[in-house]
Order: sequence, then C-alpha cells, then structure tokens
Amino acid sequence: MILPEALKRLIQNISLLPGIGENRATKLAFFLLSANENYLKDFRNNIADIKENTDICKNCGAITDKWKIECSTCLDRTRNHTSICIVEEYLDMLTIEQSGGYGGVYHILWGAISPINGVFVGDLNFSKLFERIQESDSKLELIIATNPNIEGEATTAFLTEEIEKRKLKHKVTMTRLSRGISSGYIEYADNLSLVNAIKERKEI
Repeated sequence: MILPEALKRLIQNISLLPGIGENRATKLAFFLLSANENYLKDFRNNIADIKENTDICKNCGAITDKWKIECSTCLDRTRNHTSICIVEEYLDMLTIEQSGGYGGVYHILWGAISPINGVFVGDLNFSKLFERIQESDSKLELIIATNPNIEGEATTAFLTEEIEKRKLKHKVTMTRLSRGISSGYIEYADNLSLVNAIKERKEI
C-alpha cells in the first residue's frame, strides 16, 4: 500500500498498542486523519501530558494525579483500611473496583515475580507493603489477588515466606481469592465471578 510517510509512522505507532493489529491501526490512523482539528489538539495534549500530570500513590502504588500524595482510594476514610487487596497491576484494581464487591483498600505490586522474564523481587512494590504492615496499629487482612499462574504463585509464596521471616505473621491474616474466576486473570474476569471470588476467599 502506498501511503505518505507521516501516515505510515502513525500506523506503526498505533499498531504497537496492546491488542491492536495492523488493520485496526490503519483504520484508527485514517480516523485521526479525518478528525476535527479541536479533537486532534485535545488528543495530542492529553498524550503529551499523561506522564507529566500523573504520579504513583506513595501508599499503595496506584496511579494518581501529580499533585496528590495519595490516591482517592487511600484517602477515603469510609473504606476498610484493615483489608488490603494485593494485585499485580493497576488494571486488576480497576476491575475489582468495577465489580462493586470490595470495600477495602489496595496494594499494587506492578507485576509478578518472573525471573525468566527478568522480573525479580526488587523490581516490584513489596517494600512499601511491608512498611504498611509494620506501621499498622490494627491487624490486617491481606487478600492475595495475584493471577493463578506460575508467576502469581511465586509471588504469593514469596509474600508468605517474607512475612514469616520478618516476624509479621501476628499482624496479618492472609487470604486469597477463590478459584472461581473463569478467565483465569483478574483483568478479564466478569463482575459476578469476581464478587464470588472475593466473598469465598480462603485463608492461607
């Protein structure tokens, strides 16, 4: 296909997005090419500002506005702050929130232990979690919501061993979601499956 260089580059950039193949990228590029100039200006500004205007919550690791120290979930005093749901990714947290079946707070690890993929303990957000446990005046429930695969199991095993090693076991109860999530991954689970998985969680 003979295309202008600028359009080729745009298609290439779009095709690098998750779940977007070349055909889809081409359609999206042509949509942008014919879009209203005000829309394009707003779109360009939002892309340019995404890194500059967001930050990571100093408490749980969630994405938040640049000017906030903590995210809105951590700041919400109506939530149960003695219940911490540990997830691999921010999208997992969003999925659980959308289910409406959980009223506690979260901790985002930003991945799972996977040496074969170059992801090690030091690459993940564990240190702040242990700090939260140590500083808590109340006993906490840690709900392990990692994905049910090798990486998720390795992450859960590390957490369990490290809590024992750091002598924090008296400060926490550890539970994990039941195995009723049909998709196998939190991000793709339907609301009903997630609500049931949270309700039927088992102590480790």
